[in-house]
Amino acid sequence: MAVAEVGDDVYGEDPTVNRLQERAAEVFEKEAALFVPTGSMGNQIAVKLHTRPGDEVIIEERGHIFNYEMGTPAVVSGVMFRTVSSGDGSGHLKWEEIEPLLHIDLPYYSCPTGLICLENTHNFAGGSVMSSEQCAEICEMAHSVGLPVHMDGARIFNASVALETPVADLVRDCDSVQFCLSKGLGAPVGSLLVGSSDFIKEARVWRKRFGGGMRQAGILAAAGLIALEESPKHLHEDHANARRLAEGIAEIPGIKIDVERVVTNIVIFDITETGRTSAEICAALKEQNILAIPFGPAIRMVTHSDVSSEDMESTVRAVCASLDVL
Repeated sequence: MAVAEVGDDVYGEDPTVNRLQERAAEVFEKEAALFVPTGSMGNQIAVKLHTRPGDEVIIEERGHIFNYEMGTPAVVSGVMFRTVSSGDGSGHLKWEEIEPLLHIDLPYYSCPTGLICLENTHNFAGGSVMSSEQCAEICEMAHSVGLPVHMDGARIFNASVALETPVADLVRDCDSVQFCLSKGLGAPVGSLLVGSSDFIKEARVWRKRFGGGMRQAGILAAAGLIALEESPKHLHEDHANARRLAEGIAEIPGIKIDVERVVTNIVIFDITETGRTSAEICAALKEQNILAIPFGPAIRMVTHSDVSSEDMESTVRAVCASLDVL
């Protein structure tokens, strides 16, 4: 990063950013890519470009774009969401779950469907994965009725490794994809939005409007290039650690977790029967330098490149200690 060749990316003149964007487009087998500061910005640019004010966006009810991006689609794009629960609990919708919700060729006073948003891996379904076949079917059917599909692929490389399928195959028919360099891939900052050349040309305009023009961003893109090229080779280690953690957590009295659903790097477990709140447990863990996030009666933990298999064992012991379990 310290020796990165830089220029002014607002003018498209930062060579390191340009290399990162070109490489991302190659990996995803799309025409072009755009470096953005955050995954949320990438998602929101996509929602803006694919919709018109007054449209509805169909999304799984636990989707990140709906729950954790501060209502930005309503504020910026003037759209609202129609949510649906995945019947199998995976977080991944099937076409038969989407189709009944579509508002197409209805009377003018109906709110028209403008976009379908998918997520892979699905964060709050515990890092579950969507197959290329499932995604392709949704895209094919959506396109047949004139609807675009955006993929929130914040952790798409985790899905790729778990399914042993190239990322390009997982999102081949999606109209746009956002993926994070700063999550499983371990870069300090940044995400990319990929799609057609025309889409990315317009996305660059909206990145600037959203305040995402970062001038000499090559110092960040340099780390992003390493993350893109090198980090996927090690994601299987994160997945193995997550499974170790889940297996250890499952043995603790009062905690519920379906270990078989832990297939990537996210571990979510229910603590209802422990007699403690998730906030209390997370506070106790923080005192031992273990960070976890409380979500109502559940706790989320995520494995990454900076933790080891030994850390999984110490984390299980720390959870036991927070519950006074010997």
